[in-house]
Amino acid sequence: MRILGIDPGLQTTGFGVIDVDGHTLSYVASGTIRTTALALGDLPGRLKVLFDGITEVTARYAPDMAAVEIIFVNVNPQSTLLLGQARGACITALVAGNLPVAEYTALQMKKAVVGHGRAAKPQVQEMVRRLLRLPGLPGTDAADALGIAITHAHAGAAMARLAEAGGTLARRQHAMYKGGRSY
Repeated sequence: MRILGIDPGLQTTGFGVIDVDGHTLSYVASGTIRTTALALGDLPGRLKVLFDGITEVTARYAPDMAAVEIIFVNVNPQSTLLLGQARGACITALVAGNLPVAEYTALQMKKAVVGHGRAAKPQVQEMVRRLLRLPGLPGTDAADALGIAITHAHAGAAMARLAEAGGTLARRQHAMYKGGRSY
């Protein structure tokens, strides 16, 4: 199974692609989509760059599913709204490509990758490097995206085992930001 992880951001969006074969994780690609060449006030232009970038990554690497980081509420509500729009552009591109999308919080990703939810960015980078046997550290946004993909690789397998053992898992229809979501 090939998983595309996305760490959404209005200026820099990270992406990471991994292959999963049983318990084996293999690095495929990672990088960033930057909108900094556009004027700060050009929100529609930035959202188009993100949409087109995610569409291109999806076409190039043909993932089977995607996982996206859930945003948290910042102190500044305007920043939260802008980040939410960037995240929406990314999810729309994924859904337009007919990909199933799972969502995880940064806390869930850090717990899955590093072992505790208060991990610093360098810790996430180092653990992603080790888990995927990379020769060097990925950039911070790419490492977060790879971490989201790794989180889904672990959580997705657990969810599948639960479904096999106990019946059906109901799809949640409500927004539950604190507990995380997986659709």
